[in-house]
Amino acid sequence: MINLFKVKEKQKEAAENAEGKPPIKEQTASQLRLHRDISELTLPPICTIEFPNGKDDLMHFEVTIKPDEGYYNEGTFPFTFEIPILYPHDAPKVKCKVKVYHPNIDLEGNVCLNILREDWKPVLNINAVIYGLIHLFTEPNHEDPLNHEAAEELRDKPWSFGQTVGRTMWGGHVHDVYFDRVL
Repeated sequence: MINLFKVKEKQKEAAENAEGKPPIKEQTASQLRLHRDISELTLPPICTIEFPNGKDDLMHFEVTIKPDEGYYNEGTFPFTFEIPILYPHDAPKVKCKVKVYHPNIDLEGNVCLNILREDWKPVLNINAVIYGLIHLFTEPNHEDPLNHEAAEELRDKPWSFGQTVGRTMWGGHVHDVYFDRVL
């Protein structure tokens, strides 16, 4: 009990000695790990990262991918990242902010990427997730789909799939579903 009082006294002294400076906010283990992950990012030129709530809120950020090859060439695809309190033990929650015709992204923006689900391990980091998203745009996977219609078209008629992707990237409709313009 006496040690507790001493700790409180030291905290009070430190606050008084800060001379009007705001107290330093303690960071959780997940925030420390995330800070390290972000400082070690090696983003390719087709990616950007933004912190809409400012650099003090690392737990919520946006990554924009602009593929330079494949079906989605020259499109702009923003994703939100929500980092859970138990990161890195729990995977980040990633959603696409635009409606896109893609076998691995559903109409609500949910992303089907194995490392965001069953293959997530604490040794993985934000860099791995971003490169996984890039890979989904250069090599869409029809074998593990969220959008079954897009997956079937990619598997059975890749040429038609390419045309449909091109049409939807300009803000077109497919079967009464409007897709956001991303070009």
